[in-house]
Amino acid sequence: MRDADIAEGVGGPGQEDFANGAALLAAGLLRQARDLAQSAAGLRAAFSPMPGDAAGGPLSDVRRQRAALAAAAEAGSRGVLMLEAAEKLGASGDAEAIAEAINAAAKGAGLPARGLVAPLRAAALSMETDDGAARIAAAMLAQRLAELLGG
Repeated sequence: MRDADIAEGVGGPGQEDFANGAALLAAGLLRQARDLAQSAAGLRAAFSPMPGDAAGGPLSDVRRQRAALAAAAEAGSRGVLMLEAAEKLGASGDAEAIAEAINAAAKGAGLPARGLVAPLRAAALSMETDDGAARIAAAMLAQRLAELLGG
């Protein structure tokens, strides 16, 4: 292999690898969003007042019930932001454009965009593929997004 080949990017992730990496990150975020939605639904079901229950549901302490329902709402909001981020990952391969779109979505949801840093890194680590170049590209994209999102 010549030095010119290395300078041109031969042997490293290419455009298709970065597209595959973005798709893998999006799939990882979708799985995490699904898990958050299931957690939110479980919390809401467990702590919501039951029909006909005059005592206010399974929790007699209203403060605990409010805290549980707030946690369910927070999980739901974070899940929606992950869905938005997954959509943005599929729309563009440019990390700066993706980060800008995620920042706008986070601002609209009233959540900090840096809250997506850990889920993005987790998605980069939990990929279900044997495509090494796509894994490298996804890790590079996740790291760049983490920097741009303030993580």
